[in-house]
Order: sequence, then C-alpha cells, then structure tokens
Amino acid sequence: MTLTKKDVVSNVLRGRTSMPRAEAKAFAPANIALCKYWGKRNEELNLPVTSSLSLSLGPLGSEVVLATCEGSDRVELNGEAVPERAPFAARLFEFLDLFRPTPATHFNVIARNTIPTAAGFASSASGFAALVTALNDLFGWGLDKRACSILARLGSGSASRSVYEGFVEWHAGSREDGMDSYAEPLDARWPELRLGLLTISSETKKTGSRPGMKHTIETSPLYAAWPAKATRDLAELKSAIVARDFERLGRTAESNALAMHATMIAAWPTLLYWLPESVRMMQRIVAMREDGVPLFFTMDAGPNIKLLFLEQSEPRIREVFPDVQVVAPFSAYR
Repeated sequence: MTLTKKDVVSNVLRGRTSMPRAEAKAFAPANIALCKYWGKRNEELNLPVTSSLSLSLGPLGSEVVLATCEGSDRVELNGEAVPERAPFAARLFEFLDLFRPTPATHFNVIARNTIPTAAGFASSASGFAALVTALNDLFGWGLDKRACSILARLGSGSASRSVYEGFVEWHAGSREDGMDSYAEPLDARWPELRLGLLTISSETKKTGSRPGMKHTIETSPLYAAWPAKATRDLAELKSAIVARDFERLGRTAESNALAMHATMIAAWPTLLYWLPESVRMMQRIVAMREDGVPLFFTMDAGPNIKLLFLEQSEPRIREVFPDVQVVAPFSAYR
C-alpha cells in the first residue's frame, strides 16, 4: 500500500476536530543547513535519504496570519495579492487541502517573508513551518513540536527543521510512514557564532530545489557517494558544536555544501545554481581565510552565499562585505 500525505495527516491528527478560532498568527525562522538535505527516499512524503543539521536565522523567516473564509482561498504575500494560479499560491492551496475539515472550508492566508522568496534562502521552509504552527493554533489541535515538524515536512522537507530555533537535526528515519522522520533541536548554544547573508540574486530560481534534487539523483554519477559523505559530516558537525571548535564546524559545513553542489554540476544536463558573482565571493572568502581570517561559507540550492564566522571577526567581515546581513542566532542566550 502506497501511503499518501493525507494518510500521514490522519495519523497525526487522529480524529482531532474543533471549531476554528477567528484568526491565528505564527512565525517560523528560516534555517540554513550545515549538513545538507539533498535526496528523497520517498517523494510523496518528503522522506530524506540522509539526516541533516541546520542553524536557524533568528528573526529572519516567515510570518503567517491564517483564517477561514467563504467563497474561495485567498493569499497575500508581502502586501500583494497572489493570483490563484501562481506557483506559490497553487503549492500553498494544495498543502491546505490536507487540512480542510470540509470541502467548503476555505482559507485566507496573509504571509510575510523577511528573506527573498524562492531564491535559495529557505523561504519555503519557514513558510510551511509557520503555516502548520498557525493551523495548530487556529483549530486548537494541541499538537507538540514533533508532530508539527512531521506535518511541516509534508509541505517542504526543510520545514521540519524550521519548527525550532538554534541548531536543529532532522532525523531521516526508516519507517515507510515517515513517523520517525522529524526534527528536534540540539541542546547547544553558541552565542559568539554568526551567520552572514550575501545576496547575489533575489530572483526566483529557474530550477526549484524539488525538481533539482530529483534530476540530480537520476542523472549524477557522483550522487552515489553523497549519503556516506553526509553521514560523516553530520557526526563531525555535532562533535564540533559540542567542543565549540569553530574551524572544524566551518570546514565541515563548507565541504558539505561544495560536495552537494558537485553532485548537481555532474548531473546531465548540468544543474548549476552559481552565478559568476557567487564564484567571485567564494574566491574572496578563501583568500581571506588564507590571510588568517577564520571565515567559511555554505550555500543551498541557489546562488546566494552564507558566511560562517565568530563575533570577533564581524568588523573585518563588514569591511570586506559591506552589504552583508549579519545574524546572531543565539543572541537571546548571552
């Protein structure tokens, strides 16, 4: 029997029903994977081939205001109405179909992203995590974070991690129903750690992560080596976090990102998310490191670069990259 997303929702909710509130509001942070999620063992349920590890972006992410309405679904993004047939709206409404108490139930969604949408900054992750959190509040289901992580995963795999803040591990799991594939936070704080966002382009990616992932698995001769690499890197990153070993953390995260992009570049036709400016920035980062600045980078499926550095290096980073947006993920724990 092939399980569907609706089966998972029914399993998680287990008959929970209630009258919706007038409105619910939720925020979820975007997250940047230090050990990447690239490849699915089950496309329908967004079950990953390997586990992954991310770091949240604090105040950067998605806010959702959700209410039921009459007539038809409506969605507004960053103050502008989104046409019903637009890809963003279509994907959103398809996800909401999983949770409608009746066919006549419609939703009004007001969403605001504080990071570029569909540009390689994980906006879909924070968006679906915020949406599930708002649904949980709107209908009063009383789900815990683990259950919300499983439901958010159905919209976007990385959304399973955006239910939490800080360092978050998404367990790949092994069950066919995916009930052991969820995220949970690491019990670790690193107040001095910084992320820097370098926006090379805010344009929507020509090839989204979902089709890009599928194409890579089907055509890249390098993908066979990826699961073992990701498993090693995950263990290395967790050890580095416990030891507060920044050089080890940065080296492993950068290596992991480049290995993921290597599998894409080796696909045919090749899948290259980098732009010329992306390469120039990578070369500049390597040159700074050779000059003694402890600086590393990571990249998701897009042209934009995320810097990893410590608080003491921030003045130098801002000097070299004046347009960088700096995030202190653990500033609340100082």
